[in-house]
Amino acid sequence: MSDFVIIDGDTAMFMPNFGAAIVVVQPGQITGSGPATFGGSPMCIDGDETSVEVPGCMYMTPQYSIPGTGTLKIDALASDQLATKSTTDGTALILKGGNFTAKFEVQSPAQMPPPPSTPDATPFYSGNGNFITTNSKYTAS
Repeated sequence: MSDFVIIDGDTAMFMPNFGAAIVVVQPGQITGSGPATFGGSPMCIDGDETSVEVPGCMYMTPQYSIPGTGTLKIDALASDQLATKSTTDGTALILKGGNFTAKFEVQSPAQMPPPPSTPDATPFYSGNGNFITTNSKYTAS
């Protein structure tokens, strides 16, 4: 099935639910590195999802209610987010598709209220997100 191609500068939107953690999400931007362009912007290819990093997002859990901070990243694309037929220089294009798997990496752990002020020992939480593209014309499959 054909879907819109993700291009340089498109938005990665993250859902706030990351398992037990609720994250105050902010959008991220993907950087395209494909040699092919659309409207003067490089198309995004397999691997470009690693360019998305959103640091400084606050989070908390029911147990750890004093907020901590961390970084949102794309952990893995969904199967419908990589073109199976359309490539540029042999690398699959990234498509809008459904939801990618996201990762929230804890930098400053949330804490329990005093006492005992125990920090959250979980190093990361998993969640989801999707792409919002400015490309409304070029599709691939």
